[in-house]
Amino acid sequence: MTKYPTAPNQDRARRCIATGETLPTSTLLRFVIGPEGTVVPDIDEKLPGRGLWLSAERNMIETASIKRLFSRAARKSVVVPDNLVEMVAELLKQSCLRKIGLANRAGLVAVGYERVCSRIEEGGVGTLFEAADGSRRERQKVVVMAPDMPVIDLFTRSELGGALGRESTVHMIVANGRLAMGLLRDVARYSGVQHVTA
Repeated sequence: MTKYPTAPNQDRARRCIATGETLPTSTLLRFVIGPEGTVVPDIDEKLPGRGLWLSAERNMIETASIKRLFSRAARKSVVVPDNLVEMVAELLKQSCLRKIGLANRAGLVAVGYERVCSRIEEGGVGTLFEAADGSRRERQKVVVMAPDMPVIDLFTRSELGGALGRESTVHMIVANGRLAMGLLRDVARYSGVQHVTA
């Protein structure tokens, strides 16, 4: 069901150490080498040190780990955690949920079936979040009301609810804006790391 909006334009571009392609940073993951020579994911791109960039895809991280591409790019021997893919996925998920919480506190989130339907009927623009473990019938009823709206179904009811300070949430809309752009960037990267790319 996941349908993504067009990614925002990014001025910066970096080279993927696995493919050699120069790509917008919105589609990449940054890694640095920690003080002890260990590869460290830098989801927020704020850690000191030279950045090593990879396409935000599960198989790219696995390839870089197996083929020692981190060591080659760093020009020294480095330690790659055995659970690097899972570590990156968890960090991205937590970043997404944190940004959902920020959007909620900024008044940019409509929550619950009635409010979401009202927002759609009013012509509100944004991104629809549907809990992955919510009722398929109920989710579909909402989705068909907004055929042109991006739909994200990567998170569970408890994950969405927790981000909003609630027990659970099935339906939610995040209004368009700068906060939403950062959230959707992390959502797209999380999806790429979560799933195996053919």
